[in-house]
Amino acid sequence: MTSPVLRAIDLFAGCGGTSTGAALAGVEVVAALNHWPVAVETHALNHPRTQHVCQDIATVDPSSMPAHDIMLASPSCVGHTRARGKEQSHHDAARATADDVLRFAEANTPRVVIVENVPEMMQWKRYRSWRMAWSDLGYRVSEQVIDAADAGVPQNRRRLFVVASRTRRPIAIPQPSERHVAAREVLNLDAGPWADTAGWCAKTQARLVNARAEHGAEFLLPYYGSETGGRSLGRPIGTLTTVDRYALVRGDRGRMLTVAEALRLSSFPDGYRLAGTRRDGMKQTGNCVPPLLAAHVVRSVCAAL
Repeated sequence: MTSPVLRAIDLFAGCGGTSTGAALAGVEVVAALNHWPVAVETHALNHPRTQHVCQDIATVDPSSMPAHDIMLASPSCVGHTRARGKEQSHHDAARATADDVLRFAEANTPRVVIVENVPEMMQWKRYRSWRMAWSDLGYRVSEQVIDAADAGVPQNRRRLFVVASRTRRPIAIPQPSERHVAAREVLNLDAGPWADTAGWCAKTQARLVNARAEHGAEFLLPYYGSETGGRSLGRPIGTLTTVDRYALVRGDRGRMLTVAEALRLSSFPDGYRLAGTRRDGMKQTGNCVPPLLAAHVVRSVCAAL
């Protein structure tokens, strides 16, 4: 006898990385919520059967959501990530979006809630009380930090997954052990346009010198961050961010990555469509949960139910 298809809602759904991964795991995503119209348009282009809500989650009535077994949620990481820079007033509001996940869970009592964020979320001063609140709601909680590259994504991207379940024991997510996919396997080395690297800024020139000494004529070069050199094309790319970070260098020419390459580096299937401008596309891929990583987590949860 075939088991019924599990249903999920996706809070902070972005461009649909988690929803796409859930679909790969055999879960039907029945509703997706996000505050950014461009991301909602992208999600609707690729998940047309899903109910879409474009609204600030703080103003959404959780009882308006359709029935579901699994709640997927990626509350804002802006207040947690090391890339945030100096502490600012809006960071507390961003961190507080995690409380909206609790509010939705209390109103809907799904069997499982999967919360994704950066590992630094565990350093949040309210994290312990937030975690204990799940126990107060009758959930068992587990935590796992997973690198997307271990799930077959051609990108090193470490993410925290908090799984709250109405099960006798917490659901532990096993560490994946897929083959690491090299950036070279998904980049289009013949795409353009290219520019002469001689015109790049002084800090980038210093990275170029170090990268050429280590990697030769072809490599990836970060435009900013703590890296002092380049990155081999024979390994997964580093974490993609919401603005252009990596350039592809061949000899004395270089170019920024394309949106299509950012999608492939995030493990989206070919043909996945993004709404908006190029900058919007990079922001969407930089914010996403890679589908293959999401699929591993959701599939592991479903197997434990």
